Amino acid sequence: MAIRPQQVHPVPEPLVRALEALRHELDIPDDFPPAVHDAAVAAAAAPRLPSLDRTDLELATIDPEGSRDLDQAVLIEPADGGFTVWYAIADVAAFVHPGDPIDVEAHRRGQTLYAPHQRTPLHPPELSEDAASLLPDTVRPAVLWELGLDEQGALRSTKVRRALVRSRAQLTYREVQDRLDAGTADPSLTLLRTVGQLRERIERERGGVSLRIPEQEVAIDHEQWRVVHRSALPVEGWNAQISLLTGIAAAQLMLDAGTGLLRTLPRAADSAIRKLRATAAALRIPWPEDVSYPEFVRVLDPQLGTHAAMLYACTLLFRGAGYEAFHGAAPEHREHSALATSYAHVTAPLRRLVDRYGSEVCLAISAGEPVPDWVLEALPQLPAEMEASARKASAYERGIVNMVETLALSAHVGEEFTATVVEAKDDGARGTIIIREPAVEVTLKAPDLPLGEEVRVRLVRADVAEGRAEFELVSDVAG
Repeated sequence: MAIRPQQVHPVPEPLVRALEALRHELDIPDDFPPAVHDAAVAAAAAPRLPSLDRTDLELATIDPEGSRDLDQAVLIEPADGGFTVWYAIADVAAFVHPGDPIDVEAHRRGQTLYAPHQRTPLHPPELSEDAASLLPDTVRPAVLWELGLDEQGALRSTKVRRALVRSRAQLTYREVQDRLDAGTADPSLTLLRTVGQLRERIERERGGVSLRIPEQEVAIDHEQWRVVHRSALPVEGWNAQISLLTGIAAAQLMLDAGTGLLRTLPRAADSAIRKLRATAAALRIPWPEDVSYPEFVRVLDPQLGTHAAMLYACTLLFRGAGYEAFHGAAPEHREHSALATSYAHVTAPLRRLVDRYGSEVCLAISAGEPVPDWVLEALPQLPAEMEASARKASAYERGIVNMVETLALSAHVGEEFTATVVEAKDDGARGTIIIREPAVEVTLKAPDLPLGEEVRVRLVRADVAEGRAEFELVSDVAG
């Protein structure tokens, strides 16, 4: 699911109390303490600026519409038969000192939380949406990555240092996709597509895989709140490949130096793969023995009911993601199995606590200097801090989506809908169904649910306060 930045809209009355109750239940703060705001104002007025000036680079940011916390700006140029990727990352450490009020509060929060009507930012807006954000036509301190790629898109050199930068434009994904489709994109954006596609091919070759499940997204049209299913634009995947490339380069620096913090995902157990093969057989989806899991997933079409059910089953393999901190020797568990490589988070420091520390490790290694003591002291605790933050973020997003779903359904109690069974549990006694319009994903209790097939269901109850919609099975569509 996705909660994307939005312009501020009035919250429908049935949602007001429900959202406040959810925030209270999850201990989500409404604002920063005055001392944190005061520290942010002072920091914004006196950042630690680097001596290197790279404001000559014609960087641009690409984000969802309405974003103000701009972490990354990109420029891609042809170079020596390959490419140079310039990736500027907001330098949060230029404003935040270890142990200051902003730092202490950031450790308490862990990451930015998004709701359709408000953000709960990791850092005060004086920094995250202003002084530290890579807003267009403003000079900003940044962590500047210079990544050299060969003509096939493979990484061949990595440099990272602090520099002053100036973004030339704040673009949205839709704007960039439209320019690329129309042939009017500038050379850097055209190369974003080229390099993004090359990196996608490299990901396939090393055995990495991404699940193409349409996301649930809260949308607001003319003050009407609803949940829709949204498929990502191609440019979102190409842009993500630049972030992944940087994270892969960061992980390699860390592993070579024996100090860092990796984003990890354990390899799936053989029993999990066997279970997936059994699910494919039950759905009558061919999966030859000589076809690997990544190859199989890539041919699935999420628009087909049986394939959508298969993709939901595949999410089983993405559980157990975490962080691995190390100093003195490389860790035993170092791979992110979905990416089929080692990887580190360094590209979203305005929105994710761990990235500031990852950036500091890489800056020190690249400069041949010791990693700062304040970073080393924090590393052992960061995995637990980020795990707690991730649990809260997931519960918050799921709670919001459930409430908006039930709000959209509340006027339709007693009506029937066609749904697809995408998950069956307890020997078919209950499962997950998807209704495409309105976009609802909900648990259904009924005997012998036919996985991957369409069923008719009736809405029995829709409670906005609880964020719960209850359906009953009417019949199989085929029957």
